[in-house]
Amino acid sequence: MIRAALLLLAFAGPAAARETIVAGLSENMVAITTNFTGSQILVYGAIRRDAPEPPGTLEVVVTVEGPSGAVTVRKKSRRWGIWMNTASATITRAPSFYAIASSGPMAQAMSATDNLRYQVTVPRAIRSVGVASAVADAPDFLDALIRLRTAEGRYIIDEGGVSVVQQTLFRADFSLPADLVEGDYRVRMFITRNGQVVDQHQEVIQVTKAGLERWINTLAQTQPLIYGLLALVLAVVAGWAASAAFSVRRR
Repeated sequence: MIRAALLLLAFAGPAAARETIVAGLSENMVAITTNFTGSQILVYGAIRRDAPEPPGTLEVVVTVEGPSGAVTVRKKSRRWGIWMNTASATITRAPSFYAIASSGPMAQAMSATDNLRYQVTVPRAIRSVGVASAVADAPDFLDALIRLRTAEGRYIIDEGGVSVVQQTLFRADFSLPADLVEGDYRVRMFITRNGQVVDQHQEVIQVTKAGLERWINTLAQTQPLIYGLLALVLAVVAGWAASAAFSVRRR
């Protein structure tokens, strides 16, 4: 019995190397102030192995996902000589910001099965349950949402945006826009071999309002009456100041 077990181990050969991600971010918190114009985030890491590197093509995929929410997409058509909203569809959940960077083409970096499992690409990250039964041309509404947010710089695809050094170290740079939604931004990192996910790692970036921006937001949420009166007073003062300045210039 013992001899049979030893023979089995001998023919089994060395165990496959386990590859895991060790990673970090250049910053874990972004403060939105009155002069906030965006932020640069560096995602960096290394691939730790407990044995020699296994065969197969290594790829790294990194995603940054902002808070999600329901989105209503409207379709305009020309009726009676004017453009008007003629149809609409509500997307159940769509990220306010979504960026993907990969070390190679996504079709090569991750298989369709793992893309479905981990919901990595933009269409997979958007949840549109029930849209197909609500409208006939549901895919058109989903495509329109992706197209609009891509044009706005809120959905980004950067194939080749992850640099890998000696099959061990990797880094990716992301630009966060100025109109960030407050909340937690999930950063996911994947390493794949021949398109199959070997390991994944997750970090979180906290995006919060700070300074005057936070005070105004808190006031609007907790004291709407005071916020409304203050806004009215500021509007009156601004109008009076503009009128006074115009009068001085005319003299």
